Amino acid sequence: MIDLGMAAKPRPALLLSIAYRDNERAIVTYVPRTLSARGTTFEVPHNARGFEAGAFDAQGLGGVPPIRLIRRLATLDRVTLSNVESAVRSWLGLP
Repeated sequence: MIDLGMAAKPRPALLLSIAYRDNERAIVTYVPRTLSARGTTFEVPHNARGFEAGAFDAQGLGGVPPIRLIRRLATLDRVTLSNVESAVRSWLGLP
């Protein structure tokens, strides 16, 4: 769960960051999970026990300081993680 500030509500998200070093900015990158999927090519469907049906939206990619992280809800399966990584690369125009 990530606290996205006053205008947004805390929401589930997938963290896609490596550990930062002492001399680097303390920022983690996330892909938000939405219940309002639109069926775009940048959304990855996610159905897991304990969650309503939803999707990870690569177009919502963002960064926050770790203080905004609330708690870990689950660990994502490898197939879905790979699909999210592919959607992010596609959204950013990376090979």
